Amino acid sequence: MKFTIFNKIEDELLKGRICVKEVRLNDFLTRELDGRGVVDTNWNVLLGEFFEDPKKNIRNKGALNEIRTTDAYLRMEIAVSHEAIFQKDVRKLCDKGVNNLLGWLKAAAAVKAGVHNLTKNALDAALEEVRRQTTEAPVILEGLYESVYNARWSHVVELPDDDKTKTGTGMEVREGKPEQSWTYKKVGGILERMTMWSNPVQHLPG
Repeated sequence: MKFTIFNKIEDELLKGRICVKEVRLNDFLTRELDGRGVVDTNWNVLLGEFFEDPKKNIRNKGALNEIRTTDAYLRMEIAVSHEAIFQKDVRKLCDKGVNNLLGWLKAAAAVKAGVHNLTKNALDAALEEVRRQTTEAPVILEGLYESVYNARWSHVVELPDDDKTKTGTGMEVREGKPEQSWTYKKVGGILERMTMWSNPVQHLPG
């Protein structure tokens, strides 16, 4: 899921999952526990109702204790509990006008203090992820190649006669732009622009 400052509070907390408390008890027992504890009278019982009072729907004490020790039961019990907390806090925040992460960012301390720590931690983590994605996002300039955007300037200069014999080239590349883009020499009574060694050269990253 992509994090943005305009993501809805409900989407951040529930992550688009099905409402687990509205799963039917017998469907859960059949799928996760091979049908242990299934009773014909429980086909319309939802998990939200079941976890409020498990003994009401599974009266066989031995079967209930066995079910309660399974990982599937414990995971679902936690999921139903967290979902109930999130849904309650979503309603609280919406009543305060906090509908998305931007609203949570701007919310008063009293508003944030009014929700469960699970909710607060989840929304704070989502905000931190938005900040991280924003900080790490590359700079994209429309219509420009990255190599051109990151290019640096250098320029070629002609060396004095003494240095020509040392380098064997008569010129060298120096970083940065030249003090002036052209050099001039006097030809007769006029100044003629030199176009050879003083042209700036733009180096592109390799």
